[in-house]
Amino acid sequence: QVQLVESGGGSVPAGGSLRLSCAASGRMFSLYAMSWFRQAPGKTREFVTAISGRDGSTYYADSVKGRFTISRDNAKNTVYLQMNTLKPEDTAVYYCAARIGRYSTSWYDHNYWGQGTQVTVSS
Repeated sequence: QVQLVESGGGSVPAGGSLRLSCAASGRMFSLYAMSWFRQAPGKTREFVTAISGRDGSTYYADSVKGRFTISRDNAKNTVYLQMNTLKPEDTAVYYCAARIGRYSTSWYDHNYWGQGTQVTVSS
C-alpha cells in the first residue's frame, strides 16, 4: 500500500508564494501519476494539477495555470506544488493523490490520498 503525507501549508498574503510537498512511503512511486486537489469549506473538491509517472507530462486547471507548478523527484518519492501569485480564492485544504497508470482529474479515480494541508491566503 501507499501512504501520502502533505506538508508546507500555511498563511500568506495575496501575491505571496508557498511550496507544498507530498511524501510517498509506498513502492514503485514512479509508476503513479500524482495529482493535487483542493477543497474549501462548503465547496466541492476540485482538481488542481497532475504529473504523469510515465513521461512527467503536466496538466493544470485553468484557475491555476501560469501560477502553479507541479514537479516530482522520484528518487525522494516526493511530489511538489509551487504556488506563486496566490489569491484569496486559492484558500483551501490541499490534498495529494496517486493513481496507477494514466492521470485523472477525478478524485474517485485515484488509489491513494493524503490527509491534506491548509493553505490560507489573506486579502
